[in-house]
Amino acid sequence: MMKNAIVIDPPKPATACIIWLHGLGANGHDFEPIVPQFSSTITRQTRFIFPHAPQRSITINGGMVMPAWYNISHPNLTHQQDAQGIQESEKIIGNYIVDQIETGIDNQKIILAGFSQGGACVLHTGIRYPLKLGGIIALSTYLPLADTVASQRHPANHRLPIFMGHGQQDPVINSAQGMASRDLLQKLNYSIEWHEYPIEHSVNFTEIQDINEWLGICLKS
Repeated sequence: MMKNAIVIDPPKPATACIIWLHGLGANGHDFEPIVPQFSSTITRQTRFIFPHAPQRSITINGGMVMPAWYNISHPNLTHQQDAQGIQESEKIIGNYIVDQIETGIDNQKIILAGFSQGGACVLHTGIRYPLKLGGIIALSTYLPLADTVASQRHPANHRLPIFMGHGQQDPVINSAQGMASRDLLQKLNYSIEWHEYPIEHSVNFTEIQDINEWLGICLKS
């Protein structure tokens, strides 16, 4: 399983794990440089796993094959959603979670993180997962298959803390779509920490600082 991911082990025995998914067309190396930017209180005992997405044909990109967590068929991401692809990626994430639990990591110390498509997958997976997780970091993204959330979410993660960050000038997934996902989750009583930044479809230093602070609270509690 780990051959399909970049794994960064901490200097001390791992007591926590962050599974971080990249966006469409990228790979596990994309967010690898973020690790040294977190405080040592987080990194000294946290394992970071950056999986590589499978190769898929992407309809909206003329059928081009690229790393992707699911297919996209329409500019409006809520139309013609690839439920099968999303569910396949949900299983991939679940396998990483099980692997970490089997190494001795407490499931409540496992954080799911993702950017863009990766963020959509961790939102989808985390609220459905049958064991309580530590939290979700969803960046520049939206909640896929939103009409199934109320019926499919698992009680184990009803109180799951969620960090959502979005660029105010994002041309790929506009901030209004991110806010609509936030609002839906808040109506279902999820604890959302929402942040907006003066950026496009990317992550900046201020966002990393905010994530660092949020992680410190999640992994300490």
